[in-house]
Amino acid sequence: QVQLVESGGGLVQAGGSLRLSCAASGRTLSSYAMGWFRQAPGKEREFVAVINWSGSSTSYADSVKGRTTISRDNAKNTVYLQLNSLKPEDTAVYYCAARWGRYYSGDYSATSEYAYWGQGTQVTVSS
Repeated sequence: QVQLVESGGGLVQAGGSLRLSCAASGRTLSSYAMGWFRQAPGKEREFVAVINWSGSSTSYADSVKGRTTISRDNAKNTVYLQLNSLKPEDTAVYYCAARWGRYYSGDYSATSEYAYWGQGTQVTVSS
């Protein structure tokens, strides 16, 4: 069992930056590939980024590519999501999730591929 807690969200102006953190307890994060998702009001939860267990491989949704960086520090049992050049359409609750296994493959953008979820952190971008 893994417990995940996100932090770092907040209110930021368009063009600003935020760094989200996802701290894990219960099991070492190095056993899992990790993903970030987001959900805006009235919309389905959507994939943002994924990283393999060592941090050597990442993938991003087209909507955030070039503005976002996912990283991890297994010694700290923490995964990060750096959000830059934020836009109002980035407003959402951001969730981290632990995927079954150390690697990601197949439909890693599907929520069903992830075993554990945090409670989320709100990101609001004002125009």
